[in-house]
Amino acid sequence: METSLETDTEEAIQDIEAGTLDVRVKQVRYEGKGINSYELTSPAGAALPPFEAGSHIDIHLKNGVIRQYSLCNPPAERHRYVIAVLKDEAGRGGSRSMHDDVAAGDVVTISRPRNHFALDGNAKKVILIAGGIGVTPLKAMAHELEAHHVDFDMHYCARSREAAAFSEQLANMERAGKLHYHFDDGDESNRLDLTKLLAHPSAGTHVYYCGPAGFMKACADAASHWPKGTVHFEHFKAPEQPKRAPASVESAHGCDVTIASTGQVVHVGADQNFAEVLNAAGVELPTSCCAGLCATCKVRYRDGEVEHNDFILGEEERQEYLTACVSRPVSTTLVLEL
Repeated sequence: METSLETDTEEAIQDIEAGTLDVRVKQVRYEGKGINSYELTSPAGAALPPFEAGSHIDIHLKNGVIRQYSLCNPPAERHRYVIAVLKDEAGRGGSRSMHDDVAAGDVVTISRPRNHFALDGNAKKVILIAGGIGVTPLKAMAHELEAHHVDFDMHYCARSREAAAFSEQLANMERAGKLHYHFDDGDESNRLDLTKLLAHPSAGTHVYYCGPAGFMKACADAASHWPKGTVHFEHFKAPEQPKRAPASVESAHGCDVTIASTGQVVHVGADQNFAEVLNAAGVELPTSCCAGLCATCKVRYRDGEVEHNDFILGEEERQEYLTACVSRPVSTTLVLEL
């Protein structure tokens, strides 16, 4: 028994060092209409890698796809990760596979937590605005803010109370007046007025929002006058992209991409995918969401111009980095720091 435990622990450490680890699904729990939560723990009983509020993990599913889900439990917890998944019958199959194929007792492979939606440590007050299943990263933030005694208000928009997740876990916040529900089927007077909520920016206040496409646009419009660096958001689904314009004259015949570490030159056609072409040429570049949402394929570039089609990099980051899954070259030459 002791030998088995030591072996499991060694394997877990090796997995962590490799960037992935196997975890056991300890519990699957109904959280709301169409929503299940999944509690993930170490098969060896070891502590899991630490994470910050706003972090997400990749889950490698049985149908071969990889999907990203935000961690929603308090970051102080090291014995478990908790995610919540809304079953989307019209989606690409990830949520259906989670609901249909993942059960308590299963062992699944996940990535280490990554965070592109972090809380600003200098904020004096935080406004959290959740739309539907977009509540998951914001729930972790609420736990973190509460633990560190930072003033916050959380607004949770859902179709109905039955469609709102984690009502039991959030009950104390609601009773304390920190959590405000807004239901589509509820009292009209209780609908969230984003324009009114975000009308007057105040010094030291930061806004965080996450939800479906229409909700994200409404939040962005309502917060458009806030100071730079005080509004933060994360898409859980890539918005529909406008139809791409034809390639510029300069890059109509594609781009010669040089790999800085080896000098290898790979030609990427004007309408080809960066990541696919590089991997086919033997330049290994990990991908995950393939929609410009997770930054798994984020890579530094220089000596060239790029059209950025991601939903995660800031304007300053785009001066140095591209996301290979959705970016495309504008110039005829480009150097990647690989």
